[in-house]
Amino acid sequence: MTKKKKADSQEKVCLGDESQSPPESEKPESEKPESEKPEVEKPEAGFPIIGIGASAGGLEALELFLKNVPDDSAMAFIIVQHLDPTRKDMMVELLQRVTTLKVIQIEERTVVKPRCVYVIPPNNDMTIYHGMLHLFEPTEPRGLRLPIDYFFRSLADDQQDKSIGVILSGMGTDGTLGLGAIKEKGGVVFVQDPNSAKYESMPKNAIEAGLADVTAAVEELPLKIVSYLKHKPYIDGSELTLPDKTRSSFEKVMILLRSKTGHDFSLYKKSTVFRRLERRMAIHQIDNVTTYVRFLRENPQELELLYKELLIGVTNFFRDPKVWEQLKTEVLPEFLAGNKKQVLRAWVPGCATGEEAYSLAILFKEAVELIKSDQKPTLQIFASDISQDAIDKAREAIYPANISADLSPERLERFFVQVDDNHFQVAKSIRETVIFAQHSIIMNPPFTKLDILSCRNLLIYLTQELQKKMIPLFHYSLNPGGLLILGNAETVGNHTNLFEPLPGKSRLYRSLESTEKAEPFEFPSPRVPSHPLPSKPAENIQSLMDKLILKLYAPATVLVNKIGDILYISGRTGNFLEPAAGKANWNIFAMIREGLGYALNNAFQTAGRENKTVTVKNAVVKNNGETKTVNITVQPFEEPESLRGMSLIIFKEVNEPKKPRARSKASYDDVESGRVAELEEELQQAYQQIKHLREEAQATHEKYSATNEELQSSNEELQSINEELTTSKEEMQSLNEELQTVNHELQTKNEQLSQVNNDMKNLLESIEIATLFLDNTLKVRRFTSKTAEIFKLIPGDVGRPLSDIATNLDYPELEEDARKVLRTLNTNERAVPSGGENWFKVKIMPYRTLDNKIDGLVITLINITEYKKLEADLRKIQDDLERGMVKKDRKLDKAEKNLMTEKKKHN
Repeated sequence: MTKKKKADSQEKVCLGDESQSPPESEKPESEKPESEKPEVEKPEAGFPIIGIGASAGGLEALELFLKNVPDDSAMAFIIVQHLDPTRKDMMVELLQRVTTLKVIQIEERTVVKPRCVYVIPPNNDMTIYHGMLHLFEPTEPRGLRLPIDYFFRSLADDQQDKSIGVILSGMGTDGTLGLGAIKEKGGVVFVQDPNSAKYESMPKNAIEAGLADVTAAVEELPLKIVSYLKHKPYIDGSELTLPDKTRSSFEKVMILLRSKTGHDFSLYKKSTVFRRLERRMAIHQIDNVTTYVRFLRENPQELELLYKELLIGVTNFFRDPKVWEQLKTEVLPEFLAGNKKQVLRAWVPGCATGEEAYSLAILFKEAVELIKSDQKPTLQIFASDISQDAIDKAREAIYPANISADLSPERLERFFVQVDDNHFQVAKSIRETVIFAQHSIIMNPPFTKLDILSCRNLLIYLTQELQKKMIPLFHYSLNPGGLLILGNAETVGNHTNLFEPLPGKSRLYRSLESTEKAEPFEFPSPRVPSHPLPSKPAENIQSLMDKLILKLYAPATVLVNKIGDILYISGRTGNFLEPAAGKANWNIFAMIREGLGYALNNAFQTAGRENKTVTVKNAVVKNNGETKTVNITVQPFEEPESLRGMSLIIFKEVNEPKKPRARSKASYDDVESGRVAELEEELQQAYQQIKHLREEAQATHEKYSATNEELQSSNEELQSINEELTTSKEEMQSLNEELQTVNHELQTKNEQLSQVNNDMKNLLESIEIATLFLDNTLKVRRFTSKTAEIFKLIPGDVGRPLSDIATNLDYPELEEDARKVLRTLNTNERAVPSGGENWFKVKIMPYRTLDNKIDGLVITLINITEYKKLEADLRKIQDDLERGMVKKDRKLDKAEKNLMTEKKKHN
């Protein structure tokens, strides 16, 4: 508590906080406000802050790094590690031995100063805010914490394009997401070469994610950082003001990029593009854009790296959680309640590596599950980006394990599959709802008829002029009432007639129906080939006259294929054809004007069927309230070969004679009779048409009847096959169940057999009795290790006859005795010598199975050498005892004789 209070008081002084400080007259010099301190005591500003991430096993890499930091370096280094929270940390003492920089363990509200190394204490997460370090208790359980990602993200927010991240040796994927945040803000990333790292996982993941700007051995990284920082930027403010020569070189870079990739970055914000370009120049220690242009031309791979740098393809799952929470709990439920479609369409432009698109798919699935209805809509998401590499990664949907920092445990378990220790893959059910495509929102037409459009943090990188054109384009793409989702720094601007904001602070909008005609958006045309086009030859008078005559006097003609699709038009056909409403349809029967459809169809069918020219006279066409008479000719082609199957349709207007003003009665009668004749002719034509239709209907009916009979026959066959397949399926299912049962039993038996074998092996080895198993033909079946000391046996001898096996036993009758046991089934035992003084008790007995069948022999050999020796010793002792008793008897006899002699003498 004492240290914390001291640190708090010091930091309040640094920040000029006087709310709880003593009067100025009572303050010591060290606690006076910044304005009253001597000039030399003011904190230094503008120095670089470098974040370093390493695992607990990265001590060696950290020592090598700090050893090579120049002593006069005006940099601050903040080290974040995976430390054991249960042990005392010795990092400060260990690192202080290898560097002249001051090494400090971080406390709450530590102010970062240059020429210092700051080490995170165990069991803490850390952030930086306005150059001050703050400590937090970890919220994740041990083993799931990502302190490097946590700090790097904070460093990116605090230092913006001045942030520098370094990844050294370490296990896992911690740091990759944080480096992405640094790259997004325009910072730079240095990574230890995995080949020089003790643990390559962390550096390797950063490189595979495409985030490393510089990769080198750890001892080389400090000087590369110093060289990068020595590069002086051209611009300091938000406006891009460049000399003409520099601007010309800048435009040349844009030209090289467009030639290489096909994308025009001149529509991006100039300041953003130039800062990214400057960063690449600093990495290569290039001082001016002119030199960099030459470097680009000499090193095409640098163009690809600059292109990837400009794409800023950095994102993460459920970025800005409050936006997603509002979508799930407020916006989508209301939107889905008013929806009647089964399939909704969404578009995510600038999707990068797919996190945003998959987040939308997951959120929609969760929102739909809350709907109390049997018919739940599905969402088809189109996700696009100009980078093919990003699209490929998005389709794979494999992400580092540290995405757990952005996902709840429930979502991670439900919507992801762990493919290895360091990676997760989006579940197949989510991947199938997203279609990825390479697409430029600037150069290609948009997706249309959308219900949801999510374009977050893309417009901020485009010029204001282009942003103003994009909003009407989004309105054109969305259905009325559709949802538009923008980034926190993006708005619809003045287009309030096209979109209305939804409640809340999130940039969520609803598309409005607008009667105003949108300003047309012109997409760039494909690039013109670099080679010059051939010059157009001069036309002669004859060709000009032929064209003029065709134009003035030739009838309107149309060339069609066998189904009526128009292939070529000559002359003025506007009086006979007009485009149909809706989707473009170039079929002549869809474009024919009112009154000509039946006549043309009849003539076209007859000409195609009979392969002859057919003419329909005096057909009446209606055009703009007027009626005209026209003759239609349909001429099919058989030759030349290139026109075979096509037909030429000719429209020729018929000029009717003008009627006189005054007519006599006779003339009126003539007119009347002519009218009757005309009507009779029309009636006759109608009869012919009806007859023709009946014939066609009859032929069609017969054709359909025959087809129907064939289909019925085929249907019966298919039903029969289906029944057979159903029966076979049931049989297969039954058989499969039986096989599964048998397989289970076999597995159980196999396990039991394995267990018995293990028990038997251990039993035989433990009793140390040599045992030899033979089959009925006296071939070796199995033997214990002790047997190999008596018989010259190796594993390859299994299956060989007993007679072929050499042995140390002096037992020539072994094979004969074995056969005798097989014949009589009586056990045979005998003691047999074995080379030298060794003796074995050889016991031969039948091998009986559990069902009492004889299946070979079992020969056991027990070493009885010691027993034989004892037996010999006992015999010797017995002999000695027997010889001793004889001598004693002789002495007694002699004593008795002497006694008798003495008695006689006394008597």
